[in-house]
Parts: sequence; C-alpha cells; structure tokens
Amino acid sequence: MSQAGSSPPSPTPSGLADWAWQSAAELLVPPPAGPSSPSAAPDLEALVEAIDSAQPKLPLSGDSDKHEPGSWDPALLASLGLTLLSRTADAEQDELLRRAADGLRQQLAGNIVTYVVNRNLNVSNHCVKHCSFCAFRRDAGDPGAYWLSEADLQQKAAEALEAGATELCIQGGLNPAATVAGSQLAYAERLLGLLQQAAPGLHLHAFSPQELLYFAQHDRLPLDQVLARLQAAGLGSVPGTAAEVLSEQVRQVLCPEKLTAREWVAVMLQVHQHGLPATSTLMAGHIESPADLVAHLLTLVAVQRYALQHQRQGFTEFVLLPFVGASAPAALRSRVQRDQPDPAAMLRLTAQARLLLGPWFRFHQPSWVKLTLPGATEALRWGCNDLGGTLMEEHITTMAGASGGTRQSPQALEAAAQRLGRPVRRRTTLYGAVA
Repeated sequence: MSQAGSSPPSPTPSGLADWAWQSAAELLVPPPAGPSSPSAAPDLEALVEAIDSAQPKLPLSGDSDKHEPGSWDPALLASLGLTLLSRTADAEQDELLRRAADGLRQQLAGNIVTYVVNRNLNVSNHCVKHCSFCAFRRDAGDPGAYWLSEADLQQKAAEALEAGATELCIQGGLNPAATVAGSQLAYAERLLGLLQQAAPGLHLHAFSPQELLYFAQHDRLPLDQVLARLQAAGLGSVPGTAAEVLSEQVRQVLCPEKLTAREWVAVMLQVHQHGLPATSTLMAGHIESPADLVAHLLTLVAVQRYALQHQRQGFTEFVLLPFVGASAPAALRSRVQRDQPDPAAMLRLTAQARLLLGPWFRFHQPSWVKLTLPGATEALRWGCNDLGGTLMEEHITTMAGASGGTRQSPQALEAAAQRLGRPVRRRTTLYGAVA
C-alpha cells in the first residue's frame, strides 16, 4: 500500500536506487481512516484473535531461508490495529492486553531476557537539520556544541573493549565539517578504521538511514557505493533511528527537513540488500495519532516481509522510543504538554506493538534511558524480551531531559531480569550467544 495514491510517479531522490524508491512507495502503509477519538473497549480477546488470524504464520526458526512470508492483507490489519490502538484505557482490559502480548513474546522469543554490553558514541552534535523535537543538535560554536576528537574516540573505544563490550554504537548529528578531502564518506570510513584500530573485534553498529543518505547526497555518490565502502571499512549493522513516525503528516511537524518516510524505507531496502542487518524504531508519545502508529508498525512489517522474501535478514529487533520533552524546543514541548513519557501509555503501546508486529519481529526492546530501568523492566512483562545495551554513556536522550541515566552495568541489567524470575544472558549485536 502506498501513501502516494494515484499521484504521478515521483523522481528518485539523488543517491537512492530506482528499484528501492519504487518499492518503498509500494511498501509504505498509509494511516488508516477511522474514528479520531477513543472508543469503548472492544472484546479484546476476539480482537487479538482476529489480529493473530490476519498475520501469516511463520516458522520460529531464525534462518531466513526457512521463512515463508505468505500473503497478508495490510488494509485488514490496519483496520484491526486502529481498533486496538484506539481503545479507551481500562485496567481490566489492559491486563488482558498485557497477557496476550506476554504470551506472544514467550511463543516467539522464549523466557530468556537478553542484553548486549556496548558503548554508545555520539560523535558530534553539530547538525545541519532543525528537528522540532531535538534538544541534541547545535551549530558549531553554540553553547553545548561538541565534536569528539579522534583521540577521544579511540580512547573511548579502547575503554569499551577493556570493559568487555562486544559492540560500539556510533551515531551523531549531520556535521557538515566532518569531511576528509571534502568527502563525508571518507570521514566515516576513517572513523570506522580508527575505532577498529583501538578496539579490534568489536561490532560496529553505525550510521542511521539519515546519515547514510546524507553521505551519499553530500558526496554525490550512489547509496550502494556508500554502503559497499562502509562495509569494507568495517560497518557491521545499521541503527534504525531517524524513523521517528513513518507518517508524513507527523513528519511535517516533527522533522520537515529530515528524510521522508519513503526515503527511510528506500534506504533500509538498500541496507538489507547489502546484507547489513538493521534495527527498527518508533518514537511515540508526542503528536501522533493511533492511525499514524498503525501505519508505522505495519510499514515495518511490510519491509520485513520484503526482506524475507528476498532471503535477507532484515530487521533484527524493534525498539520503542518514548518521546522525552523536558528539554525539547519550546513549541513542541508546549504542544505535547508532557516532559517525561506516560508509563502506562507506553506499556500499552509496547504490548500493542508486539501484537501488530506479530511473528515478523521476535526481539522487542524497551529504552531504559527513556523509561528508567524499573520502567524498562516492567516492559519485559508487556511483550519485550531484551533490555538493550549497557551504553556506558549517552547524550542524545539525556540532553532531551530523560531521567533514565546514561549507563547500566551488566549486573544491573541481569538483576532486573532476575527480579521477574526470568533467566538472562548476554548476547551479541545480532543475538548470538557470548562465550
């Protein structure tokens, strides 16, 4: 399904492959039409059963070549999803929702809670974009602007390796000065090389779809060439951030300068084609409607189905990112009228996302940075099976005013799972076991 409707074909943006741009139009699920106000609680058990019946059944094997993507009806699922997400909050119904999501989690992912020991490197907050929700970005020379030196980055990578990390997560603003001989891509390649020198063997999880497209368009290169060169330089997987909400009516308010929903999907299609796994995210709890959330979640399903149909790994996990507005720009903060996430609403959405994403996403992760560790621990009862990473430091959400902290120890994450009586194990970025 496409948000483009019957409008004439749009020219392919620079950098993107024609096939990915056209496929993205076909895969985008538009927000379904429906009631704009909450409805009385439906028969939740019947609704969950209908959603389950509308989802094609997949083998639980992690081997992509054993998956049979099957047919699906996104319009039907969108209608059911809108009914699910438009429910009026009700304690009894919420408990039924929680149990349904928790049961599906157990069926798809088992009882083991996983986490990864990683370090987060937000290289710089210099950025050419001006997203209405972002408290992180700065212009060079502004108060609070920073750009980590190569020596600092190498030191942080070496510290991560010494602390037992298996992953470096590398993201930052779109820094126009981050070039080598005028090339953004050459700087990114150099960055990956320096980190590998300082911390050999660590998995490099780096560069959002927004960053990747920026490299391609700045350097006037095909995205395929950008991806191939970054892989050769050591890129192991891609974070699925910059998705925010994959609904243009929301993006025009939140991030009108950012890549469009269709561009985000097109970039991800090319990322998957290159054999690069990626995470998927949803930023929620601001100005979006239930219909926008449904469109986002089912678009992720559509992209995942496409990956499996083409024997690609696709998305490794889904991460819900609750909006934190404490330090957000004033206009959006005033509109949202909430500084911290609504825990009950985010738990409901955690469960709803598990049900709507169905068998296509085995691994679901809350954000302890945004929800706090106790909140993320509770999310393990609402459909999640993974506690994310230790991070060791974090700047983007912290500068937005989040109260969850900037790092967790392996011991703290393990204790959180054990308090629920769940077994816990350390994992790699791609959900393998750590020896």
